[in-house]
Amino acid sequence: MTTSTSSRGAAKRALLSLAIGSFGIGMTEFVVMGLLPDIAQDLLPTAWAASPDDAIAQTGWLITLYALGVVVGAPTIAGSVARFPRHRVMICLALALTLFNALTFVLPTFELVAASRFLAGLPHGAYFGIGALVAADVLGPGNRAKGVAFVLTGLTVANVVGVPLGTYLGQQVGWRAAFVVVAGIFALATVFIMFFVPEHPGEPGRTLRAELGVFRVGQVWATLAFGAIGFGGFFAVYSYVAPVVTEVAGSPEWAVPIILVVMGIGMTIGNLVGGHLADIDQRRTLLLGLSALAVVLALLALTAQWIYAVAFFVFLTGLVSSALSPAIQTRLMDVAGDNQSIAAALNHSALNLGNSMGAFLGGLVITAGFGFAAPAWAGVALALAGLAIATVSLTRDRRRVAVPAPA
Repeated sequence: MTTSTSSRGAAKRALLSLAIGSFGIGMTEFVVMGLLPDIAQDLLPTAWAASPDDAIAQTGWLITLYALGVVVGAPTIAGSVARFPRHRVMICLALALTLFNALTFVLPTFELVAASRFLAGLPHGAYFGIGALVAADVLGPGNRAKGVAFVLTGLTVANVVGVPLGTYLGQQVGWRAAFVVVAGIFALATVFIMFFVPEHPGEPGRTLRAELGVFRVGQVWATLAFGAIGFGGFFAVYSYVAPVVTEVAGSPEWAVPIILVVMGIGMTIGNLVGGHLADIDQRRTLLLGLSALAVVLALLALTAQWIYAVAFFVFLTGLVSSALSPAIQTRLMDVAGDNQSIAAALNHSALNLGNSMGAFLGGLVITAGFGFAAPAWAGVALALAGLAIATVSLTRDRRRVAVPAPA
């Protein structure tokens, strides 16, 4: 399916159907972060009674396990299904997301909920990766990053609408109610994909073994590294937004959903802007984006005691970090050669490895007694490390282009 063979209306319906699923993914991934205190009190009552800070840090493992599910599932699922028609694969992935998120709201203990979060993460990367290939094909050459950004818009809009509403619902009714809504969204996405994403062939000759050849490409590893480490800076902060608002800035609990809306607006704007910037100059988008992320996180750490400063720098954090995502996605597709299915999914392995790393390091500095603003400083270090790797990787690309081919 290309822009020459499908109407604009059909293309928009297909992209919207995929974006509904990405909305659900954005909600299931991020709503936990605003509900950490509620989940900790419910599932870890003994730890909460002894030390709320430690209980919240332990509950952060739910974020880590989801992210690890993405890291494991993205390459294995995407590589295994590369030969199948992509629209059918997308239906199966949406069904799996429905089931695994339903488990989260019915399972009774912390250990079982943790297992369900790992399972819910498994289809995440393959959904976005294969969906990105469909979206890039729909909009055609020169607009690939815009197509990727359209699908990712569902994720960012989730941070404007779904996550804050899910957080508020979870605070008022119980945290499990948020996951009832999430499962319903994935069920809706399944139906829309069935009806509106037309047949889209896979690559019949591709096997998992062939797709795994992507890991022999050095620039793929470099892109995964700066994507994971650099984006980890964002997640180090996002994972602990709720206690920053309530404990550091001293604001009431109802302010948490508002701050999440502000961050979601920044993410939505950043995603759309980043898609355009990546199509214009991918290299500059990556280097300036990682530099700006480090600066913004440092300013957030320095001003976290003032709620209006928190709102402003949280907005900028969402904007800058989301502007990076389409550029990282398209770079992976550029350097992967023939291994497009697994490369597209690996972007989300990288981002969620960053999620896992950021959440872990954020919890580590909190447990060490540095306070709830300290994860922002951990985020600065991660963003700068990602920038260093990106600079080396992109410089090697330019040197290779500059060396003339032998006569």
